[in-house]
Amino acid sequence: MLGDTGMQTRKLQKVGGSTYTVSIPKRWAETHHLEAGCEVHLYTHTDGSLVVRSSRTDGGDLATARVEIAESDPEVVKRVLKATYAAGFDEVALTPVEAFTDDQRRTASALARTLIGTEVVEADDASIVVRNLLDPGDVSVRQSVIQLQFVTLSMHRTATDAVVADAAGGAEQVAGRDDEADRLFEMLARHFNRSLTDFEEIDHLGVGRSELFDCYLAARQLERVADHAVRIATVARRLDRDADEAVDDEVAERIRESADSARGVVEDATEAVLGDSAVEDAHGVLDRRDEAVDDLEAIERAVFERGATASERPPTDAYLLTRVLDSLVRTAEYGGNIAEVAVESAIRDGN
Repeated sequence: MLGDTGMQTRKLQKVGGSTYTVSIPKRWAETHHLEAGCEVHLYTHTDGSLVVRSSRTDGGDLATARVEIAESDPEVVKRVLKATYAAGFDEVALTPVEAFTDDQRRTASALARTLIGTEVVEADDASIVVRNLLDPGDVSVRQSVIQLQFVTLSMHRTATDAVVADAAGGAEQVAGRDDEADRLFEMLARHFNRSLTDFEEIDHLGVGRSELFDCYLAARQLERVADHAVRIATVARRLDRDADEAVDDEVAERIRESADSARGVVEDATEAVLGDSAVEDAHGVLDRRDEAVDDLEAIERAVFERGATASERPPTDAYLLTRVLDSLVRTAEYGGNIAEVAVESAIRDGN
């Protein structure tokens, strides 16, 4: 038997024809201020957990957050609403020290439109109330990760094409799609955070705790890949377009192939997390990550050497290309991080 705060084993005792009881250590009861006759609350969960609580609230109260806003800066309203959304509150009621400004109310309304399932239900001088109407039972965690992966890799492909081909117009679309990626990740992060407080969240989502955690970790890396797609698109708009080609054919082809490899690492790693892949499959993705990084570092050396010796490649463009290559390395590494989650999951599940 372990210490007073460790796991202990008890046998179920049958009482009457249809009731079972289980005893708890006396010191545990005293620590939680329990005594004979006190009510306790029982919760069963789809992952097999049976939770016994001395309070009625299951984990914590996420019904309403009430926050006083002491400043007139609209950015403060935005930060508070984003924080309470991420924490998982169903409703947020903001009150001002004096009165809300038009800019503050507009900021709240604009932000609510970017957060999945959220709307402003009240906005006047004395109060801003934002409510989340999304039922977690309607959310598919796995499908949301798949959608985030699709958006992220599509952004990344468009941004890379804008670099290796004269397709700068496509780069303009990447920033807009980043908002979509952010919305998906913020929704997944919200449900993950809710599951840490509200034990029933797992039941509503229909996933196990380990699976939700793995999906959250994968989504976190995908969101970072999306950020680097934006960075690549930004570089594409700065490259010299006066030359016949933004990047010479040889370098362009090598960048295109390496970008494809980096995205392949991300895609296969995500599929390994979401599927029932064997640990060997996830290790194979990690090997490809290493190969992609080695190739990209070789391209970077070649770009600098060419920039130093060829007059047709201005040093500024050589520097910009290294920023692209750095983002592609990060992409492969983020894919590797997802693959490591898959390795841990496969070992945990015995695959």
